[in-house]
Amino acid sequence: MLVHGIIREHIKKHERAFCIDATAGRGRDTAFLCRTVGESGRVIAFDIQREAVESTKALLKKEGLFAEVYMDSHENMGLYADEGSVDCIVFNLGYLPGGSHKIFTNSHSSIAAITGGLSLIKDDGIICVSIYHGGDTGYAERDELLQWLEQLDGSRYQVIVTKFHNWKNDPPIPVFITKA
Repeated sequence: MLVHGIIREHIKKHERAFCIDATAGRGRDTAFLCRTVGESGRVIAFDIQREAVESTKALLKKEGLFAEVYMDSHENMGLYADEGSVDCIVFNLGYLPGGSHKIFTNSHSSIAAITGGLSLIKDDGIICVSIYHGGDTGYAERDELLQWLEQLDGSRYQVIVTKFHNWKNDPPIPVFITKA
């Protein structure tokens, strides 16, 4: 709700918005982005798991929406979009909901993807990262990613890390990166 609200407000400012769902998962964010950009916008989604790609495509078809959905790593977003062309990029880090916990994002690929995303977003663009951690995955990625985010050039990027203060059991950590 928080992340979608911020994205919705950001996208309103852009005619023909171009958004990327860097981690398609079950397709819920991809569908949200499609509805938000409308028919004049463009959405691309990525996932490395066939199950996720198929789930995303099925959800889009069911809802009568369209996005370009690729079975590829979020590290390769730059092959599908030009520098400075993207209004918003969304990441949900962790594992596929309802999928194998043996396949999950890691700090190496996530940091590479976010770094690439920084060059893809427009000067007033936004990157939204939800860090799902806990259980059998994610603590190392969370710690390494948060440490890396502290090092981003503050004159070029604003990084806001939020916290669900009263939620129990490792709630997700929403992160917002804006480009000045």
